[in-house]
Amino acid sequence: MEKKVLHEYAALIAETGAGVREGQEVQIQAELDQPEFVTMLAEECYKRGARHVAVWWSHQPMRLVRLQYETAAELGRVAPWEETKLKTEVGTLPTRIYLLSEDPNGLKDADAEKMSAGLQLRQKILKPYRDEMDGKYPWCIAAVPSKAWAEKLFPGCADAEEKLWRAILQTARADGNGTANWKKHNADLKARCAYLNEKKLVRLHYTASNGTDLTVGLIPEARFCGGAETAPDGTVYNPNIPSEECFTSPDRRTAHGVVKNTKPLCYQGQIIDGFTLWFEQGKVVRYEAETNGALLGKLLKMDEGASYLGECALVPWESPINQTGLLFYNTLFDENACCHLALGRGFIDTIDGFRDRTLEEMYALGVNDSAIHEDFMLGTPALCIEAETASGETLPIFKNGSWAF
Repeated sequence: MEKKVLHEYAALIAETGAGVREGQEVQIQAELDQPEFVTMLAEECYKRGARHVAVWWSHQPMRLVRLQYETAAELGRVAPWEETKLKTEVGTLPTRIYLLSEDPNGLKDADAEKMSAGLQLRQKILKPYRDEMDGKYPWCIAAVPSKAWAEKLFPGCADAEEKLWRAILQTARADGNGTANWKKHNADLKARCAYLNEKKLVRLHYTASNGTDLTVGLIPEARFCGGAETAPDGTVYNPNIPSEECFTSPDRRTAHGVVKNTKPLCYQGQIIDGFTLWFEQGKVVRYEAETNGALLGKLLKMDEGASYLGECALVPWESPINQTGLLFYNTLFDENACCHLALGRGFIDTIDGFRDRTLEEMYALGVNDSAIHEDFMLGTPALCIEAETASGETLPIFKNGSWAF
């Protein structure tokens, strides 16, 4: 891929994505496979006035080695320096950029039980710090191709990484006019969210020919959000590049019925697919899966909130991601290909006046609390969604997989 194009993409992530500004501290989290692009991204952050850019590297093969040799207790240990780092970040609130490039099957040989046990131990210590920072700083998740990921999508192709680069840039609207593209796209998402919020919806009913028949209640104080967000200091940023969704946090106590996934879920470096979830009073009470059912069970038991819904997201079937014809095996992309739900943590910033409410108040309203947030796709070309309003009116929201308004 031409360096000029990559610099433009890095600039888009730094400016439109993370909203990097004068004097800000920035943290970039990335795998070891893209040092050149990470260097470009750091430079673009500095060009926009960043005071300091720190890069935290990770390496999926090394994680697999740790999972093989360390005990669950050691995997779950939080070192003193990690807590000190988090305590500092609670005060400084650095901007965060996450670059995804992991192999979708990179941890397929890992011990799922040990991995889950380690994560549960860590989350008990890390979650309070993350709760303290939630909704208070700009962040952005974007993607870069790795060799393994590219070969998963384009097996046998000599130019697999180049093909994945093109797909990423196309769906990220990074064609040389990225800033203008995102300004127009954000305006469309905001208009759709405004329509949904004006209707004062109280319930969504999902139906599809594959057997999905699910009703989810909404929180009166919650609103639909999409595209750009604004941090407390006024920084405008886009949390996800790409993003096609209008989303809200549902009332965790209300989901009832059955839902089937329509695209694989890539979780902890493994694939979960062909699954069905049955909900009663908000909770998953039964599940089946054709692929990796045991791992799905571990996900649902991560904590009390893991088996409840934290997000309802509306994405038309004709989204640019779906139009590529690719299954990315990466949630950032696949969740933006069609409608999805999320198990686990809800978004407190979907609640009106969330900065003036305590976490306990928002949980009492129905926002789900969990250490995880895992999106899974239920969109199909035949998906229909009807909404009930506070006045008892029934409105079509989606018809045949796409917007009905």
